[in-house]
Amino acid sequence: MGHWFQDNIVEPGKLPTLLAITAFVLTFLIVRTITRLIRAGRGPFRNITPGGLHIHHVVPGVILTVVGGFGAVDSGRYGLAAQLSAIVFGVGAGLVLDEFALIVHVDDVYWTEEGRQSVEAVVLATALALLTLSGFSPLGVSSLTAEERVNRTTLILTLVVNFLFVLVALAKGKPRMALIGTLVPFVAVFGAVRLARPGSLWARRCYRGRPRARARSRIRSYRHDRRWDRPRRAFQNLIGGTPDRPAPPGGR
Repeated sequence: MGHWFQDNIVEPGKLPTLLAITAFVLTFLIVRTITRLIRAGRGPFRNITPGGLHIHHVVPGVILTVVGGFGAVDSGRYGLAAQLSAIVFGVGAGLVLDEFALIVHVDDVYWTEEGRQSVEAVVLATALALLTLSGFSPLGVSSLTAEERVNRTTLILTLVVNFLFVLVALAKGKPRMALIGTLVPFVAVFGAVRLARPGSLWARRCYRGRPRARARSRIRSYRHDRRWDRPRRAFQNLIGGTPDRPAPPGGR
């Protein structure tokens, strides 16, 4: 069955990638469902607190990611071992990225506004994995012809130019576009030529003596956030749960 699926549904050697993505997404959805039930006080699930110490699921996630990663390196791209390693890695990655915000802030911000970063990290990781599975290659190398691959100068120049666009997009305060641009160069180019977001490294350095550019940047950023912030937050609440409201000043 596994050989038939790999030969007829996915490209040869990509079945482990598909299994890893599936395990990653399912793990995230299952874990979020369990944590939301714990938060609501429903079901048999409870936090793991041996000796009063709250063990977050990022801990077993790190262990599974390491085990699955080393197993994948040792087993190659084919065979049952590669498929099992991919599943273990996907489960571990799902557990880790579900608590990505906790790692960044070194604090239990799971149900706060900062905790939305975990949901965003999972969505971006899933998008990148699906792009890789569909045939996109980092920095657009897959678009080169066989003759261009032989020409090392062309290859290196393509990598450098695309990577520069990624860096510019990142400097302009557009990390999502920069990350996706490593696989889809057009996205990085689009992010690099557009106005920088206010407060970004590019805006602070290059718009310092350009008041019109600063004003246009603020206006465009405001319009973009006003248009997309509400649906983005609604989507994050749907799959990750609504964060707790911040406590009012003075604890009232």
